[in-house]
Amino acid sequence: MLFTFLLVVQAVVAVVLVTLILMQRSEGGGLGVGGSSSGLMTARGQADFLTRATAFMAILFVGLSIALAGLATQQQRGSSIDTSLVAPAEGDAGAAPVAPADDAAPATDPVGDDDILSSLGSDSGEGE
Repeated sequence: MLFTFLLVVQAVVAVVLVTLILMQRSEGGGLGVGGSSSGLMTARGQADFLTRATAFMAILFVGLSIALAGLATQQQRGSSIDTSLVAPAEGDAGAAPVAPADDAAPATDPVGDDDILSSLGSDSGEGE
């Protein structure tokens, strides 16, 4: 539940970050390098606001990415590998074969192995 919520927040932050980046002018001097702001929403003041908002959203995006990665690794810890279908190695003569789990029904073969083998034997050229 928390993972899904943070994932949605991450997507919203990504859209806002892309929008902020596209709204800025590409004149160089980004991220507050040089210049002084004499007014709040003058051309330069607006550029400073967009630059600061972009920096804040970028930090938020990276922080959410780290948090989501941490949550994803914690959710995967509880899983285990099902070894019920693993056959013993050929060198293990004393090892008993592992039976499938009770809830796993064996696959049924509607044709049957004998029918397949007999049809292969007749096609292999025995009658020639």
